[in-house]
Amino acid sequence: MKRIGIFVTALLIVVSGVFAQKLVVISNNSNLNRKGEIVDVKASCKKSYIITTSVVLKNERNEEVPYQLIYNDKKEIQGLIFQADVKAKSIAKYTITEGKPALVASKTFARFVPERKDDFAWENDLAAYRMYGPALANENPSNGVDFWAKNTDMLIVDEFYAGLKEGLSYHKDRGHGLDFYKVAHTLGCGGIAPYTFDSLWIGNHFNSYKVIENGPLRSVFTLTYDSVKVENEFYKETITITTCAGSPLNKATVSYTGKTKKMQLATGIVLHDYNKGLLSQSFTKLFADNSKKVQTGSSGVLCYAEEAISEYNEPSGRNYVGVFNPIATEIIKKNGHAFLLSDYIVGTSFTYYFGGGWSNWKFPTDADWLKAVTEFSVKAGNPLKVNLK
Repeated sequence: MKRIGIFVTALLIVVSGVFAQKLVVISNNSNLNRKGEIVDVKASCKKSYIITTSVVLKNERNEEVPYQLIYNDKKEIQGLIFQADVKAKSIAKYTITEGKPALVASKTFARFVPERKDDFAWENDLAAYRMYGPALANENPSNGVDFWAKNTDMLIVDEFYAGLKEGLSYHKDRGHGLDFYKVAHTLGCGGIAPYTFDSLWIGNHFNSYKVIENGPLRSVFTLTYDSVKVENEFYKETITITTCAGSPLNKATVSYTGKTKKMQLATGIVLHDYNKGLLSQSFTKLFADNSKKVQTGSSGVLCYAEEAISEYNEPSGRNYVGVFNPIATEIIKKNGHAFLLSDYIVGTSFTYYFGGGWSNWKFPTDADWLKAVTEFSVKAGNPLKVNLK
């Protein structure tokens, strides 16, 4: 380690170097159409059964479908992923044959950014994010998540950072989006923190990182926080974040190690002070109010909407945040946050989902964002099934 979605599986076989064409059958048992959803086709671990770099994936219309090869730490191919389209209560068929695949346009990206005070930034085709590293230690950073709005499916992280070198602030929209979100020492856009005795123990900067996958359709990385204070004890936090093409939310798998202690984990959202906000279970009341909004739904869904105001005091549409915590037991509004609580045992893994959206890209209304996050939660509970024939 350097210092400083929802997936389904199947078995793909190439026997003794002679390629056997495979039919990939994806089943959707839910009542929702599944469009552009990442599915994971895993190779056999047997050495004689391999996937090469020379395969072509096609849909039922004989159109080539982009895919991403997945490797292990030894750079051995473990399988491939792609974006599948399957109508509700239906199946879709894809074929894998030998051939030269076309180039794939990158829709996800992640990297450490030492030139900007050790940021770690990542993105997909819907939004971009960052978390804060050691070079910000003297500025009271948090382990919260920053959100960058984008209005293009092109990658913009490197573009935004390159602009800084030229004196072009990414707090101003220059055609591809901007940073109007403020984190400070908060959970930001879906961060996580231990919660004990009515106190939220927000962390600071990460200490190390590791990039596991880096696009074009999925990026995965791990951040490690060496010293997270909870009351009078210190814990080590490891968070692995996965971003997938087409997904409104990132997947986060978190674990804390240290002294055994009864605690809860809070997954939540900072409530900015642009306008008065509300926390409501009522959809009618939520959408009748055009200020800052927090909405809780069933099955651990928390959504938030507010006016997006840039550093230059320029109105920039509506800003959205969503958190999905499938085992949430309670919702709290406190200390400028709204968050979902879950019981946690130190040393175990905990998974939740978070992300942001913008009214100027894909989510024109508050209702569109709420629908996207709610449908995401339903899909998470009803994963696509993959079989090879």
